[in-house]
Amino acid sequence: MSLPRCDLLRWQFELTWSLFEYHLERLEPGDFLWEPAAECWTVRQDAEGRWVPDWAETEPDPVPVPTVGWVSWHLGWWLSVATDQVCGRTPRERADIVWPGPGDSTVEWLRGLREAWLNGLDQLTEADLDRPSMLPWGNDPERTVAHTVTWVNAELMKNVAEIGQMRLLRAASALRAGE
Repeated sequence: MSLPRCDLLRWQFELTWSLFEYHLERLEPGDFLWEPAAECWTVRQDAEGRWVPDWAETEPDPVPVPTVGWVSWHLGWWLSVATDQVCGRTPRERADIVWPGPGDSTVEWLRGLREAWLNGLDQLTEADLDRPSMLPWGNDPERTVAHTVTWVNAELMKNVAEIGQMRLLRAASALRAGE
């Protein structure tokens, strides 16, 4: 017996998120802005106190190492716009996605985005998966909502691994330094 595609895609997302929870439960405020290298992308407060991510329209070479804060903002950005897309809303602009700051507020923000995404998935039918979708590849008539959902699952897996690795590196570095 095979699962409907919607159920299988949700299961895959939930499996990856369950691995993410291991790290979300252990993140400390200091993990978010820790910079492990000289060249890092992070989030910085502007003059009004709003957290703004480092960004370049053309990716630099070498690519800066992203902090947990930057990756968590990035995850929040793409998950927000993907949710907009599957729910039939106009996707928000990158600058409209505001990172809450280091600590529990970001963890709760991400968990809220998870719930919004799952609510959107719950509204999809098998036929909806075959509708054209513009995210993240633009106006390609060959790409469907199913492609967007599978991309979300892959991007989540990558971001979970990045956040987990950075958290573990910071903890190991603190042990080595005797902190």
